Amino acid sequence: MLYNLLYPLHEEYSFFNLFQYITFRTVYALITSLVICWLLGPWFIRWLKTAQGKGQPIRDDGPQTHLIKQGTPTMGGLLILLSLTVATLLWADLTSGFIWLALLVTLGYGLVGWLDDYLKIMRGNPKGLAGRYKLLLQVLFGGIAAAGLMLMTEPLVDIPFFNMQWNMGWFYVVFVLFVLVGTSNAVNLTDGLDGLAVAPTFMVGSSLAVVVYLAGHAKFSAYLMIPFVPGAGELAIFCGALVGGCLGFLWFNTYPAQVFMGDVGALSLGGALGFVACAVHQQLLLAIAGGLFVLEAVSVMVQVASFKLTGKRVFRMAPIHHHYELKGWPEPKVIVRFWIISILLALVALSTLKIR
Repeated sequence: MLYNLLYPLHEEYSFFNLFQYITFRTVYALITSLVICWLLGPWFIRWLKTAQGKGQPIRDDGPQTHLIKQGTPTMGGLLILLSLTVATLLWADLTSGFIWLALLVTLGYGLVGWLDDYLKIMRGNPKGLAGRYKLLLQVLFGGIAAAGLMLMTEPLVDIPFFNMQWNMGWFYVVFVLFVLVGTSNAVNLTDGLDGLAVAPTFMVGSSLAVVVYLAGHAKFSAYLMIPFVPGAGELAIFCGALVGGCLGFLWFNTYPAQVFMGDVGALSLGGALGFVACAVHQQLLLAIAGGLFVLEAVSVMVQVASFKLTGKRVFRMAPIHHHYELKGWPEPKVIVRFWIISILLALVALSTLKIR
């Protein structure tokens, strides 16, 4: 909004020329989102405690150390969504279709998560939103975004390490849906320890901010031999707002957490990461940068498949972060070591831009 209102004044007042720079607006979108989280966080947590009473239910079959978390409020992801949305609308070019599609996916998936959290916490339904309805809504919002990307970009998938792009044709819509739903649920599975999901999310979001900026720049994309996507650079502002919101929320979510993110946060953030990667055809790079999310999701699939086929479990408990807890690792050790892995994977993903 500020870009649309103030940049036209640059011919009279040269100061407003700053607003044409994506890097400038990305930095201040991050700061804006972070400050909103910091300022509203304490009040918001008190409100959640009052509204929810008992807070998020703690699984009886989980690690016994988690029982002390009983009463911690959840649905804190609403704070991230608020800060992300306000910062994006404030600093992004609102004529960009990419920005509106990113917000559609993020808020749409947030709505799905909110319904699930609301039924669990406020209505006392332990199962929450039925899986088939959750998937249907994810496909609905993801389908709109996938169709929009088909109209705005080429149906390509960039292949890291090789100067190759795979044109998928109309099957691209199905692939985008798979990425959006898969990433959303993978982040949700990772959100089992204090700060475990939100920190890797801003790490992946930071790497994607670099990628979309480069993909939206004709000279940089040609030099790096990645697909050029006109207008995609605006998504760097969205990524900046996402990173700021996650950093601000981590202030309250780090161990021991004052508030949990809930499905409203995890599903929406996963959908946001998936959309940004799809917009610039970097779905495989997302799988590298978000390798921790992939590992968590695969550990659940392996555990379920092994138990159904052989009656035996591969891990003491899935997702895999609980496996290490049950092996005796303190929760902070699991969290920080997984963060380190996430940082390394994000750096490896960025390095693939030069390995062609």
